[in-house]
Amino acid sequence: MFGRGAKKSNDTKYYDILGVSKNATEDEIKKAYKKAAIKNHPDKGGDPEKFKELAQAYDVLSDPEKRQIYDQYGEEALKEGMGGGGGMHDPFDIFSSFFGGSPFGGGGARGRRQKRGEDVIHPLKVSLEELFNGAMRKISLSRNVICSRCNGKGSKSGASSKCSGCQGTGMKVTIRQLGPGMIQQMQHPCNECKGTGETISDKDRCPQCKGDKVVPEKKLLEVVVEKGMKHGQKITFQGEADEAPDTITGDMVFVLQQKEHPTFKRKDEDLFVEHTLSLTEALCGFHFILSHLDGRRLLIKSKPGEVIKPDQFKAIEDEGMPVYQRPFMRGKMYIHFTIEFPDTLTPEQMKALEAILPPKPLPQFTDMELDECEETTMHDVNIEEEMRRKQAQAQQEVYDEDDDMHPGGGQKVQCAQQ
Repeated sequence: MFGRGAKKSNDTKYYDILGVSKNATEDEIKKAYKKAAIKNHPDKGGDPEKFKELAQAYDVLSDPEKRQIYDQYGEEALKEGMGGGGGMHDPFDIFSSFFGGSPFGGGGARGRRQKRGEDVIHPLKVSLEELFNGAMRKISLSRNVICSRCNGKGSKSGASSKCSGCQGTGMKVTIRQLGPGMIQQMQHPCNECKGTGETISDKDRCPQCKGDKVVPEKKLLEVVVEKGMKHGQKITFQGEADEAPDTITGDMVFVLQQKEHPTFKRKDEDLFVEHTLSLTEALCGFHFILSHLDGRRLLIKSKPGEVIKPDQFKAIEDEGMPVYQRPFMRGKMYIHFTIEFPDTLTPEQMKALEAILPPKPLPQFTDMELDECEETTMHDVNIEEEMRRKQAQAQQEVYDEDDDMHPGGGQKVQCAQQ
């Protein structure tokens, strides 16, 4: 069916899966598979089907004979058995043989049989200026890595024995009696083997890690805070947490914690500013300079003849926060105006204002009606404090009523004496 006269195949499926050209070198194919396989490994949350496709593509393109047949006759030729049998190898075996074990944390066990290590979470405090302009932080951390001297075995010979304290389970069960016929059963890591389930003789311990299988290492990470990132957003470094034998290394995760800013408040992509105006500024016009988060100085001013009302908001387009991963787009800046009124006015000031302001409404009541009214006196009050006081008073009255219903306030039922 596939003789010498067969037409050369245009099949590029396997090249497309790995994201390389048909002229890719062996080294380029290896690099492409390595990057894609780690990203799509099921133990890292990847797509199992995609992982299988990557392994199949690499299995063919990494073998010169299979690749030549595939380039000449296409995928069907391999299925027909021209390449010495087109049977698909286990994708996890291909992955394991390619890396010589697991790239996630050492150990020769197949990735799907390994447990995943814990992620390490670090809060990272950032200023609003850093979230606006972007920043790069160099952070030095200490983590555990597989001991290079014993390759994570913990012993010079590579041998270990089952822990007698926990029978190799790594856990111990403690039973505590709470009372007659009542016991509590608690499970905790074995203190003899530190939960590993195995022990190493003192003479055979690795001199570098002292049998712990891991050693501490200083790691310098460059954490890039991109423009527009938000409070609570995570920056993840894959496979940078503590290493352990036969374990897929977890991630190092930095969680952004935005610090309070003295001038600006942020809500998503918008910025809010509080500004107080005198009554004269609110009525007759104002201007002030606002220093922005990137160091620019903005001139904020009212329009001629414009009157600013208490609690009024004004917006400035494109002066808010950059949009994450679209930094040339920005939200709005909102300015909330508070008007500061004078406490009192002199008679002369009142006459001057009455002369220029719109006239007061005419009285709607006759002198006789006013004479029949009782005069009142108003006084200043903090309404929030007033409401809190009233609520506390109401609660106290409820307690007092409860005490009145049960004189003595003590026990309502007494035990009969035998």
